[in-house]
Amino acid sequence: MKAIETKGLTKFYGKARGIIDVNLEVAEGEFFGFIGPNGAGKSTTIRTLLGLINATEGSANVLGLDINGDKTKPLAKVGYLPSEAVFYRGMKVREVLKFSAGLRGLDCRKEAEALCERLELDMSRKVDELSFGNRKKVAIVCAMQHKPDLYILDEPTSGLDPLMQREFFEILKEKNEEGATVFLSSHVLSEIQKNCSRAAIIREGRIVAEGSVEELAASAAKRVVIGGKVDLAGLEGIRDLSATDEGATFLYTGKADKLIKHLAAFDVADLSIAEPDLEEIFMHYYQGGEA
Repeated sequence: MKAIETKGLTKFYGKARGIIDVNLEVAEGEFFGFIGPNGAGKSTTIRTLLGLINATEGSANVLGLDINGDKTKPLAKVGYLPSEAVFYRGMKVREVLKFSAGLRGLDCRKEAEALCERLELDMSRKVDELSFGNRKKVAIVCAMQHKPDLYILDEPTSGLDPLMQREFFEILKEKNEEGATVFLSSHVLSEIQKNCSRAAIIREGRIVAEGSVEELAASAAKRVVIGGKVDLAGLEGIRDLSATDEGATFLYTGKADKLIKHLAAFDVADLSIAEPDLEEIFMHYYQGGEA
């Protein structure tokens, strides 16, 4: 059974593009990354596959159940963290967490207290007195306190300081090791590279790449660093070129033998060809790479 499966998932807001023909498969137990800048379609994809908004076309299954059917069955086993969370004013953190658990008919006090302790969240404070980062912690605990089978997290670390980000990902890794599936939407590429086993890149509402983080880094381009003055005119497949009299660095999508033959005409003092990091791959797809 797939934790998440979408087929041709499409959403238009009138004539405005939301997402187009999104096909995703996330296996149970995966730590999956969903990458794209603001406006690419990440939140629309999540809200549509959760049934919070209706798809224009296509289908979405969550934990083996059609989200267009009885939404309560799949969502009962999902922990959803929206990119922005709003709470009733005047309520204390403890009351918000109890209210959230009560909507599921559960008593989550033990897990909520453990999560609040790890995230250094004061349960006695009123939510409207909290900083943005602490309100994000409240939303995190609401999403996690019922120990769901699937975590769907939309930009979860915005507002958290680096120490809290590290603790948050430690908690997620523990839940994943216990068998839970994690679907992490983010534009922070280092988060995806450090924590996810597979990822998909979304651009202008369409999935443009999907695979293991290693495959994504290996498939598109190589990072080339040259020591020595060279003329790269006429060599196809060069992107993000930075050249001086001392050398050049660039992403290269052409064939290695053509590169070597071209450089053989110059006095090359040093040559390095390596896998680029995920950020470079991301920019490849967003700056005129594969669409």
